Amino acid sequence: MTRHRIFSASVASVYPFYVAKAEKKGRTKAEVDEIIRWLTGHSEASFEEQLANKTSFEDFFDRAPRMNPSRSLITGTVCGVRVEEVEEPTMREIRYLDKLVDELAKGRPMAKILRG
Repeated sequence: MTRHRIFSASVASVYPFYVAKAEKKGRTKAEVDEIIRWLTGHSEASFEEQLANKTSFEDFFDRAPRMNPSRSLITGTVCGVRVEEVEEPTMREIRYLDKLVDELAKGRPMAKILRG
């Protein structure tokens, strides 16, 4: 099976699209950052470093300080794909992030997005 090209894409190249999607719906960059830090365990400084280094999605998730154990509670569809059914681990992490940003853009409260 060939690797999906998103694995080698930098998080920094996609991050502005996450922020734009959220801001277009009245949410903030800070909320997008909070979601990413909740999911990966990055601090603000370590996340900024990953963006500056143009870290690939694959390395970003492989080297995350502490993937949140509650991420398994993220369910639903992104682009017609059920996130909980994605078998490839890196793609599942990417879909989790996509789903969280979708929930933010749809106006869901942060406490529910962060499975609190």
